[in-house]
Amino acid sequence: MRTILVVLDGLAFQVARDAMGYMQAECAAGRGQLYQLECELPSLSRPLYECIMTGRTPVESGIVHNGISRLTHGRSIFHYARDAGLTTAAAAYHWVSELYNRAPFDAVRDRHTEDLSLPIQYGHFYHDDSYPDSHLFEDAESLLRRYQPDFLLIHPMNIDDAGHRHGLSSPQYRNKARMADGYLSHWMPRWLAEGYQVLVTSDHGMNDDHSHGGRLPQECEVPLYVFGSGFSLRADAAPQQTELCGVVCQLLGVPHDKPWCRELLSISTERVMV
Repeated sequence: MRTILVVLDGLAFQVARDAMGYMQAECAAGRGQLYQLECELPSLSRPLYECIMTGRTPVESGIVHNGISRLTHGRSIFHYARDAGLTTAAAAYHWVSELYNRAPFDAVRDRHTEDLSLPIQYGHFYHDDSYPDSHLFEDAESLLRRYQPDFLLIHPMNIDDAGHRHGLSSPQYRNKARMADGYLSHWMPRWLAEGYQVLVTSDHGMNDDHSHGGRLPQECEVPLYVFGSGFSLRADAAPQQTELCGVVCQLLGVPHDKPWCRELLSISTERVMV
């Protein structure tokens, strides 16, 4: 099953639940389900990109702070998908390119990527935290229409940027979440109509000190919305952040050796890959 993973950087669970009206409406209509995840520690971006994409905690991966600029030492969703002959793409922050394609990031070389030999074969990568989410979703849609990827990562930054500028309990932070919800309401119905499975989550949350990195609930509790026929929509499923890599690989039908949450997926996707 073709799959889209949306990582809304810095989105705390409580704000996702309370501010994202479109997403909640889809769930109320029985077409999706919201789960609460506990992110791994430290609750920082680059370590948790690696966690989501490879299923390894920061202390296991060695990516334990944002200043580590190197390729992963593990295997990500992109690696599994490419090696299985699938098409991969990402519209994402440049740290994703550094983890899975080339490091250090060279904007002239890497900002727009088209290379079938790389784990992320097609990409639009930005390096300014204020790069508009509206543009990023359009970048993603461009990749979708041009290349019909089997796996697409969409990773906007404006919620996290607003949190660092204004803090968790600010209208600016909440309104950026509402704006992301609006962009999803524009694009997601088409993705689902085309048969994509869609996961919407976050790497970490945000606190009132305009930061994150520790274990406060508002820093560690993040949302996971799921939509599509590949999901069971069971309210009692309890997925972990370290299981997202395996879940996506199951949806894609590619061999992998990662943990995954069986209760999250429908019977048709519950085949063990090794």
